[in-house]
Amino acid sequence: MAWITGDDKLYSVVKIAVEGRVGSKGELFPPKEIRERLGLRPHTKVIYRVEGGRLIVEPIPSLEDVVKEKPHVKVTLEEFYRFRRELSKRLEA
Repeated sequence: MAWITGDDKLYSVVKIAVEGRVGSKGELFPPKEIRERLGLRPHTKVIYRVEGGRLIVEPIPSLEDVVKEKPHVKVTLEEFYRFRRELSKRLEA
């Protein structure tokens, strides 16, 4: 197991290798263990990327998942409105 950091969090990285298959029409069939670890349920949207000759598949979190997360930044309403006014002034100039 390895540890990496990102977004001010510490993530454990467990490398697993499980054989899967590609269907006759190019469909990818990740094994159940992989789907469960990534939280892939039917109709889950994912992002496919190719990096260094490897396919990277990342689930896109749902709006509900994002709303459940703790906010990364705390801003008061006064700060928000002040920032909004300043931004509007810059855009008008």
